[in-house]
Order: sequence, then structure tokens, then C-alpha cells
Amino acid sequence: MSANRAVAYKGPGEVEVIDTDYPEFELKDGPGVNPANVGRKVPHGAILKTVSTNICGSDQHMVRGRTTAPAGLVLGHEITGEVVEVGPDVEFIKVGDIVSVPFNIACGRCRNCKEGKTGICLNVNPDRPGSAYGYVDMGGWVGGQAEYVLVPYADWNLLKFPDRDQALEKILDLTMLSDIFPTGFHGAYTAGVRPGSTVYIAGAGPVGLAAAVGAQLLGAAVVIVGDLNADRLARARSFGCETVDVSQGDPKDQIEQILGVPEVDSGVDAVGFEARGHGSDASHEAPATVLNALMDLTAAGGALGIPGLYVTGDPGGIDEAAKVGSLSLRLGLGWAKSLSFTTGQCPVMKYNRQLMMAILHDKVHIADAVGATPIGLEDAPQGYADFDQGAAKKYVLNPNGYIQTA
Repeated sequence: MSANRAVAYKGPGEVEVIDTDYPEFELKDGPGVNPANVGRKVPHGAILKTVSTNICGSDQHMVRGRTTAPAGLVLGHEITGEVVEVGPDVEFIKVGDIVSVPFNIACGRCRNCKEGKTGICLNVNPDRPGSAYGYVDMGGWVGGQAEYVLVPYADWNLLKFPDRDQALEKILDLTMLSDIFPTGFHGAYTAGVRPGSTVYIAGAGPVGLAAAVGAQLLGAAVVIVGDLNADRLARARSFGCETVDVSQGDPKDQIEQILGVPEVDSGVDAVGFEARGHGSDASHEAPATVLNALMDLTAAGGALGIPGLYVTGDPGGIDEAAKVGSLSLRLGLGWAKSLSFTTGQCPVMKYNRQLMMAILHDKVHIADAVGATPIGLEDAPQGYADFDQGAAKKYVLNPNGYIQTA
């Protein structure tokens, strides 16, 4: 059996590149694997040789020790790969295909999948609807920050790129289709962004920047991005966004300077549960800050897209309520303003083919917008450390040498 190398969470602040098993068409016991999934046969799956796999802010939450992720969990849910083996039940995906893997694991058979709600598949995680690779409480499907990875329900889940050479040429853009580009676009779309909209996006990390690109694709008149990190704000300005430094105070005041009014049509939360306060409180964690601010600055009748991650278990929460994902929200304000909210995992398959076409036909350059930076698999620990320090980059792991610029 061939060897495999993978990035594993070892404990708060620590990741390590380890030797691990080559995938088989059966889910084995291991860190984070739901006992009910152990021994689950995967004849409908495919084994991929990883072309690219990205470090995500959601991974960073686990690595900081802000979830209940167990030590030894193999990380990585943003995966692009080449098919090297297929199970006996795979009919359409072929060996040699270059494919994007939605981070949602979906069966394609349950009621939710048939309704397009692939982020909350009912059959892949025994604990709750929804699953993902290499993530806490998501059923235990092994992560893809590795040389090889198993993908179940391959005919359903995998998005095949139409031309191998073109795909490899544009791989730094296409690698974003597994998560952050659809997720950011979903945030803008569910916030009701349309031609002529004004939109405020909280967070200039990769998902926030992807949401800004998505808002531009949807025709927004003005896209405003708020953050504490000057380098990330500069990246937002590099592709035409206005910016707000929330360390300087209430974003409403700066929005009024930009628009002439202190409100926007649409708001996007691309920060999540590790949010900090605004102004003089910017050095302190205040997990409800972004959601409350968005309710305040979004116009009556508007909508909030909330792709930022919120969890049900946070050992590092600032109080007992936060440790179980309970936040002090001004829901009365949101109700009074008739605001709409969309939360949860992005259903990647709803958007990934259309966004692929936008990339392949040069309508968008998402890699430039998010600062795609290829690094080797063995450099993953340093990549995590740099990202944690606020690097304005999206680190793309290159475990098998497909990315020639790495």
C-alpha cells in the first residue's frame, strides 16, 4: 500500500505533517471519526492525488484550539485533485480527470440533496445534517491537506474541469471553487446583492474578499469591506473596493463618509465567532459585535448573508454562554427592521459550476483578489502560523508538485 503524507492538528497552536495511510474505499477508525461511520463502505468513491489544497480560516479556528477538534485530526476541506482510482459503483468520473471537490460532503440521494441543500445532507454525518472533510463534528471524513484523499459519492460530488491543460494553467483560481469563492459568493447572494446595490462586508480575510468579488459579479454599485488588518484592507482596495478600518470606530460613521448615508442595502458577516469589538474595543474579543453591527447598519427590509463560522462548542469562549455558541444578539432590532438572515454552510454545488465558467472565461481573477500563495505540504505549519498572524494571503498547499510556480 502506498504511503501518504498529511497535515494533522496536534493541539492548540500546533500542526504537524505526518505519515498516514493511503485511502481505501472504507472509512476507518481514527481521530474525529464518528463511531457509526467506522467501517462504512465507499464503493461510490474516488481516490484523488491532490493537485492543490488550501488553508482555510475555518481550519485556523480549530488550530487555535477554539473548537472541540481532537488531536490527530487530519485537516483540510478545500481540495482539488486528479482522480487516480474509482470505486466499482462510479460510472461517470474517470481516472485522469482533474476535479474540484466541494467541501460539503453530500450523498445526492436524501431529501435535502435533492432540493439543492447539499450543505445539510442527511446521510453522511450520523450526528447532525451536514458534513465536511477534516473538520470537527462532521462525521470523520479524512481531510484533504494530504497527498491523497478519498471522496465519497464521486459522480455526485466532483466537478470535472473540461480541459486538463487549461485547468492546470488556472489552478490558483480554480482551487478556490472548493470553498471560499462559492462561500463568499453565497454570502453576497443571500444578502440580496443585485445590480446597483450597496454592500458592507465585515472581514477582509479570504472569505470576505471572495464575498467582495462575488458582490462585484452580482453588479453591486459600491462594495465596502471592513477589517482591523491594514494589509488585508489594502488587498480589498486593489480590486476596487472601498474600505473601513473598524479599529477607528463604528463602521456606520465611515460608511456615511463613503455613501452619504450610514447604511447599506446588504450586509455580509465573513468574520464569525472570533469577532473583535470596534474602536477602542478592537483589542478585545466580542463575538456578537459583527452581527449586531450589521443589523444596525443594514437598511430596513435588507438582508444579511452570514458565511462566517459559528460553532456549538468553543472551549476558548469569553464566557460560559459563548462556549456553547450562545451570543447576545439584538434580534429585536433585526425583527423591527424586517431583516432577513441566511446562515450555515454554503451549498457549494449551487454555485461552483457557474463560478468555474467565470474563471475559465476570464471574467474573474479570484486568486489575485485573495492573494493565492502556493507553498509545499511540508511548509504547512509555517503557513498556519503566518496566516494566524494576519498575513494577507491565501495559502495553497502543493503536495504533489502540480503547481509549477510554487
